[in-house]
Amino acid sequence: MLNIIIVSPEKTLYKGEVESIIVPGEKGRFEVLTNHAPIVSILSKGSIECHGKERFTFNIEGGFIEVKENNVSVCVEA
Repeated sequence: MLNIIIVSPEKTLYKGEVESIIVPGEKGRFEVLTNHAPIVSILSKGSIECHGKERFTFNIEGGFIEVKENNVSVCVEA
């Protein structure tokens, strides 16, 4: 499982565990799964999809993602 936190300048949009997260990277969409290599990436306008016990989506204008040791931090402009 991945521990994720998705924040905007105004508030925390989501904090919890998911099995995977799909994000709109600057060079295309990509998926983060458990034990993903460490990465920092810029996010483009699009949607973030989280898959776990429930599936949910956030539409974003941009932001960035950091993945390290199954912890995922996403800062977005929603």
